[in-house]
Order: sequence, then structure tokens, then C-alpha cells
Amino acid sequence: MNEGSAERMPVILGIDDLRALPRATQVARTSLEGILLLEENRDHEIDELWLDHDLGGDDSIMPVVALLEEAAFDGRPFNIGMIFVHSANPSGAEVIVRVLKRWNYRVRRATV
Repeated sequence: MNEGSAERMPVILGIDDLRALPRATQVARTSLEGILLLEENRDHEIDELWLDHDLGGDDSIMPVVALLEEAAFDGRPFNIGMIFVHSANPSGAEVIVRVLKRWNYRVRRATV
């Protein structure tokens, strides 16, 4: 390591109401918390973003997906290395993957 340089710690964000997500550096449990978490990291490189579709009760990840879509539409997509969708809801997960790929985010289905 060069003098004066610091190794950057990876930023791994998770939005999931139940899973522990042990690799995540920050976890949000609701869509509102997820939006706030992304906004807090707006100007940083996010190495990984883990998304669950169903967030308990009537809450879902779709407001977060809408934020990501809007940012890309405005020409300022979030700087995210890879988005992992780990939902047990197959149709919901497919919608997330399709929508985010449409906006050129790197996204794929994953298991935890």
C-alpha cells in the first residue's frame, strides 16, 4: 500500500425485512429505510445492493426500484457494481430484474 493511500472498504447495502445479510455493511428493513439508505450513499460507489421483493405487510421493494429507475431516467444512475435480487417471490424478483436491466443496472437473481 502506498503511503497516504487507504484501502477503501466495500459498501454492501441490503434491503430485506428478515434476512441477516452478514456481508452487508448497512441493512434497511423497509422500503422507506431503503430509500433513505440509498440517498445517504448517493455520491458513493456501492459495490453490492441486495434486494428482497416482499418487505412485510403491504410493503415491497418497488418504491426503491422506482428511485433507481428515476435516477437512471434523469441521467444520474446510482453507481452500483451489482444488484442481487434474492426474493422468495419469483414473479416479483423477475419484475425487479427486468426493470433494472432496462435501465442498464447490472442485476441478477441470487440466493442467500
